[in-house]
Amino acid sequence: MQTTMKKKIIVIGSGFGGLGAAIRLAVQGHDVELFEKRDKLGGRAYVYEQDGFTFDGGPTVITAPFMLDELFALAGKKTADYITLRPLHPFYRIFNHEGRAFDYNDNPEFTLGQIAKWEPADREGYTKFIATTKAIFEKGFVELSDKPFLNFTDMLKVVPDLLRLQSHKSVYTYVSQFIKNDFLRQVFSFHPLLVGGNPFQTTSIYALIHYLEREWGVHYAMGGTGTIVAGLAKLFTELGGTIRLNAEIDEILVGHRRVTGVRLKSGEQCSADIVVSNADVSTTYRTLIPERHRRTWTDRKVDRLTHSMSLFVLYFGTNRRYTDTNLAHHNIILGPRYRELLADIFDRKILAEDFSLYLHMPTLTDPSLAPEGHEAFYVLSPVPHLGADIDWKKTGPEYRDRIVRFLSEHYLPDLEKHIVTEHYIDPTHFRDTLNSHLGAAFSVAPTLTQSAWFRPHNRSEEFDNLYIVGAGTHPGAGLPGVLSSAKIVGTLIGELERDHA
Repeated sequence: MQTTMKKKIIVIGSGFGGLGAAIRLAVQGHDVELFEKRDKLGGRAYVYEQDGFTFDGGPTVITAPFMLDELFALAGKKTADYITLRPLHPFYRIFNHEGRAFDYNDNPEFTLGQIAKWEPADREGYTKFIATTKAIFEKGFVELSDKPFLNFTDMLKVVPDLLRLQSHKSVYTYVSQFIKNDFLRQVFSFHPLLVGGNPFQTTSIYALIHYLEREWGVHYAMGGTGTIVAGLAKLFTELGGTIRLNAEIDEILVGHRRVTGVRLKSGEQCSADIVVSNADVSTTYRTLIPERHRRTWTDRKVDRLTHSMSLFVLYFGTNRRYTDTNLAHHNIILGPRYRELLADIFDRKILAEDFSLYLHMPTLTDPSLAPEGHEAFYVLSPVPHLGADIDWKKTGPEYRDRIVRFLSEHYLPDLEKHIVTEHYIDPTHFRDTLNSHLGAAFSVAPTLTQSAWFRPHNRSEEFDNLYIVGAGTHPGAGLPGVLSSAKIVGTLIGELERDHA
């Protein structure tokens, strides 16, 4: 469906939000040019290749595949012709601090059997919990995730439903109404961490993630998440879109209360009728647009936002396989503390002695990511953002050693001597390379007072022809969230052009 008025549109950044928006706008018939700072597309989904290993830089938990199907269908294409998705079982293997494991998947009886091993009485509570998450999903995702909240009246309309669904409660508090076992409460409340939220502070609306996984599964893209980026890029160029790599934006240009284009770090200026920013929303306002042009998103207002935690991620390859261990594709390793550790990360902003980890072992599913006889991993630890007083130049190597020592002692025997390639990223990477304010890994935190209308809007409050996609705007982080933001922007621009036709 093409518009009657073709516009020149610039998209800043090639994360999933930027790629999704670029495709939707190209389908509408616009002249779309996508600018990426780095030498490869993907944003947080950047791919590292070293010594024969392939490491996905960021998102590895693929949910809601129907959202990818929708993008390809808009162009008359099929996802399967570009990307091969494989469902995972179990979705995750979750370990308590003693190394005892819990698996879950989309089979209710299997999950109930796992629960019975920990607390038989919680089977009934879990069944009730799952029944309530369907209503949360129907309201929070189906009805609201792809709707723009541009006016406060939009928010007022949904307040009764949000109150009915107990959205004022945190995910952990909500889960605890149904589940009594302490470890199982952790198992069914950790999901906000996947989108940058503290389970003790994130609105219970995010309990819908569990329903989303149960209904459509957790998938892996064969070849790595980077193949999804490559598939979307191929589709975009087939639609006539233009991609420019190594093209960092220095400033969004403004004239007469409208954005007029961008200026690159090289000094080159490019004009546009519309600009879509997939850059971090706080960076978009605080860095790319001089404050003299901003009336709503002043530096002070941006600084008052609560930003998500950051991450320390170690990518490593080994010269032996670890298929004889009790590890799955996705592993969540919980530490001895839960509430207190999260308070250290989100509130006290200190680097604790203990940690909880996500260990990704994709070569269990896809050995092609490593040389024959080798294994590829990444291990991720949530850490405070750069509002903390931590010197990562000094702390990074020490933290790396602590994690490797822990994994060697408990999960990957003799790990240190088998590592043949590695590198890590810390909060400074999120700030300096990914241009994320405070090095926050997921941009603006998903608290209740930073959700829907209270979140930075998809159409800028500053300029009618500036749009925002990605983790920091509505509805939030995660692959379904950022693709939903792209859908919102595509719809808003399409409606605007039809109104002016």
